[in-house]
Amino acid sequence: MYGGHNFTVLGFPCNQFGLQSPEGNHETINILKYVRPGGGFMPKFPIFGKLEVNGINEDPLFTYLKESLNYVNPVIGDMKKFYWSPIKVSDIRWNFEKFLIRADGTPYRRYELHTPITEVEKDIAELL
Repeated sequence: MYGGHNFTVLGFPCNQFGLQSPEGNHETINILKYVRPGGGFMPKFPIFGKLEVNGINEDPLFTYLKESLNYVNPVIGDMKKFYWSPIKVSDIRWNFEKFLIRADGTPYRRYELHTPITEVEKDIAELL
């Protein structure tokens, strides 16, 4: 939708949520294409190698994002489905939580899993 603008989506696979992404990095594109979502889906944005977004081994990018933007949901959720430690209130709760970052690298807004995409699109348009 915003391909012709100064905007890029970045995908970061993670297996910390219900162990739903056990595949190796070399298998990620085929999983997307043939399984989830399947149907020949091919992302039009970079997909990075799998990393941890929470816990003792979280990637520094996600430490920075979580320190820069308040958490969006005070409910922790079902901790039996979380595969990291320690669990903190600022942690990413589940797959598909989103962060919008300005072109200069400054974090702008954090969106919880169930935020309507129209709300995210509105913020992107405002920044562009």
